[in-house]
Amino acid sequence: MRRKLAAGNWKMNGTRASLDEVRTLAAATSGARCEVLICPPATLLSRANEAAGTAPLRFGGQDCHADPSGARTGDISAEQLADAGARYVIVGHSERRTDHGETDAMVAAKALAARRAGLKAIICLGETLVEREAGQALAVIGRQLAGSVPDGAAGADTVIAYEPVWAIGTGLTPTPDQITEVHAALRAALLDRFGSGGWDFRLLYGGSVKPGNAAEIFALPEVDGALVGGASLKAADFLPIVAALSAAAAPVN
Repeated sequence: MRRKLAAGNWKMNGTRASLDEVRTLAAATSGARCEVLICPPATLLSRANEAAGTAPLRFGGQDCHADPSGARTGDISAEQLADAGARYVIVGHSERRTDHGETDAMVAAKALAARRAGLKAIICLGETLVEREAGQALAVIGRQLAGSVPDGAAGADTVIAYEPVWAIGTGLTPTPDQITEVHAALRAALLDRFGSGGWDFRLLYGGSVKPGNAAEIFALPEVDGALVGGASLKAADFLPIVAALSAAAAPVN
């Protein structure tokens, strides 16, 4: 069974004062039936680990460079993230692809770097509104999956996050049928490429996930969790999402 994952991406938000949210999450999620992950800004990574103490709350980076070290001013390597206490790293987020011109090949190189450093890569994929309306969503996502997931990837070191670009931070959410269609296509592509190992990859949905729609999304087939943006910044907003995912992961009596 794939373990459900609730991942929060804080993006460029958070200061030391935000560690109170980490402490609240750490205390409240110790008994969760799902894995809970926060990806704070790199400035808070070590402090967040300290604030969580012995709780099973996990932390990750929001990006990494493909190289382990070197003359890369302003960049952070996967090894440095691991040294700061990260277990995961997000790569290929649409904001990185758009704002920094990251290609599928660059994303794949970063995913390889994550594996090299012992981190799990969360590889983000998603179509724009123009691509969706043109009927190109599955083709775009399939191309991104093929180019962004490196050879040798496995469910133990790679998570796939479907985040339609047009739904991120807009309040818009795809219909359940649209989410189901994309996740089914992702699973089929993974099985075609990796054989039975394709079942082991966790598939997350991201894009305007909030307490009010989380349970409906988590009830869909092939949805193994969520990559949450704004709703992960406050424990009061994120905890109901974690609770909904824990309920979806609970064994049926």
